[in-house]
Amino acid sequence: MSKTPLWTPSQKLIEQSHLTSFAEFVGFKQQDYRALHKWSINERSDFWSSLWSYCNVQGVRGETIVERADDFMQSRWFPQASLNFAENLLRYRDGQTAIVEINESGNRTTCSYRELFEKTQQFATFLKSNGIQQGDRVVGWLPNVLETVVAMLGTTSIGAIWSSCSPDFGIEGALDRFGQIEPKLLVACKRYYYNGKVFSVEDNVRKVVDSIPSIQTILWYDPDREDDFQTIFSQNVAEHPFAQLPFDHPAYVMYSSGTTGKPKCIVHGAGGTLLQHLKEHQLHVNIKREDTLFFFTTTGWMMWNWLVSALASGCKVILYDGAPFYPNPDSMLEHIDREQISIFGVGAKYISSLEKSNVVPNTRFSLNSLNAILSTGSPLSHESFQYVYRDFKQEVWLASISGGTDLISCFVLGNPWSPVYEGEIQGPGLGMAVNVYDGEGHGVVDERGELVCELSFPSKPIGFWKDENDALYSKAYFESHPNIWAHGDFAEVDSETGGYIIHGRSDAVLNPGGVRIGTAEIYRQVETISSIRDAVCVAQEWEDDTRVILFVVMQANEVFSDEIETIIKRRIRSHASPRHVPAKVIPVADIPVTRSGKLAEIAVRETIHGREVKNTTALANPESLAEFLDLESLRS
Repeated sequence: MSKTPLWTPSQKLIEQSHLTSFAEFVGFKQQDYRALHKWSINERSDFWSSLWSYCNVQGVRGETIVERADDFMQSRWFPQASLNFAENLLRYRDGQTAIVEINESGNRTTCSYRELFEKTQQFATFLKSNGIQQGDRVVGWLPNVLETVVAMLGTTSIGAIWSSCSPDFGIEGALDRFGQIEPKLLVACKRYYYNGKVFSVEDNVRKVVDSIPSIQTILWYDPDREDDFQTIFSQNVAEHPFAQLPFDHPAYVMYSSGTTGKPKCIVHGAGGTLLQHLKEHQLHVNIKREDTLFFFTTTGWMMWNWLVSALASGCKVILYDGAPFYPNPDSMLEHIDREQISIFGVGAKYISSLEKSNVVPNTRFSLNSLNAILSTGSPLSHESFQYVYRDFKQEVWLASISGGTDLISCFVLGNPWSPVYEGEIQGPGLGMAVNVYDGEGHGVVDERGELVCELSFPSKPIGFWKDENDALYSKAYFESHPNIWAHGDFAEVDSETGGYIIHGRSDAVLNPGGVRIGTAEIYRQVETISSIRDAVCVAQEWEDDTRVILFVVMQANEVFSDEIETIIKRRIRSHASPRHVPAKVIPVADIPVTRSGKLAEIAVRETIHGREVKNTTALANPESLAEFLDLESLRS
């Protein structure tokens, strides 16, 4: 029996979409997404070359599109190309609004494309005057504000490398990231606001600077007082050219979740990031100059990088800083009408939380401008699909998307040709050879398996920072299936619709509310508490999302108590981040480990969900799993 779609694109949307224009541009006559996707995989060089031309990438493409195309890790895209990342994001230099910055208190700042270009030039001049050169690292410990965007653009305009995390990260969280890449300059805030409270972080910043010898300069951002940015923006500077650099010249360092140690530093090239984001913004999300794009994100999540890249498509970008439910559950929704937002992006948890708060958006807001809602971070539940079409807008395009920091983009996402079905992502990204494998490495449909990508793509990481012979890179993605990228998601392809269903992580990464959290970052804090002998941290599926559960083994003669739980949570909150704090801390007698002494996180996770642990022979103490089978404390 055929499924009934929740939404079907109008003929007007199809005809006026970038996707249709691109299809015509490459001579593709059908409006059949599955057929177009198949062509984009079978003719990869033609697809990516045509995308460069269609999106009018600023730079020199060169004749060769890809070298060593059949070797995932060793393939090189556009090896003869030269471009500049910031120049492409600043291709428009007119009076149209580029950025609207809004905070949770309702304060609002705007910046035109012309002004953004000028501020970028001023910041680049400041960097050069402080000795920053191509390849140097500039890092930001900043909220989601205009100055963060300017700092990134100024950094990449001269060929330096940008990396950032949000100000709620604790000292160790920042050190684990920035300490590895040895930045020369740190841009940091003295305080930030969240949920109506002010948090001073100046002392944390100074402690981090004292611990990273490479940092030569601190540039302060202060939302309330005259700061270093005001001095920079008051300078008259001569216009300088954008550095023209190879396609794979690093633009960003992103960070893995750190499940087995410090977060891995993932290096992303300017060209691959730019081309992939242009594809997703224009062909998949249908962003045009007249659009206003909002995405709720912090500067430590890859969706910040994705959001800011929309400047290359010339739309208006909304930066929102603060708590999504402050001062009221529907506060963030008010901006849809106020700013005439056409594309509204949030985490799946936000949508389910709205429903649980009994928010009915279409009774309070007109939502006339709203054309699309994007959802990511975690799987969007069937109930949330129903909620959007019942209580937001029947004719809105709900596009669930899924990818990751590892590729700084999406494997599966929406498109303006295909219907939307409850619980499904519309389809794979163009040029992305996505499949679902069973345990034997065979492609399957209508059953769960491992999400994989069978062929290389331009935004694959250049590598990991200081990863000799790409050993960590290879282990992270290609250990399960040689030359096949295994992403760590459980997924399923619907044979009838072609849609994808993401069932959650297949590895030990925690993902509460769509925020990827590494267990190692939690363990490091627990290990400092002398009364705790051992601990294991897993994600429990809970209320259409996941929550973090920490199991602890007490030292001999120590007794678990509410006081101990408070100490653990306080330590994790202050030294990692509020997002790392477990929902529950539960005492157990023993924790399963492998024969090599590694924590068996996946075995614990599967056990608490009542799922079979298939390889107990790998455990040194498999009997310890019995305690995790039926814990009453996991039901509340």
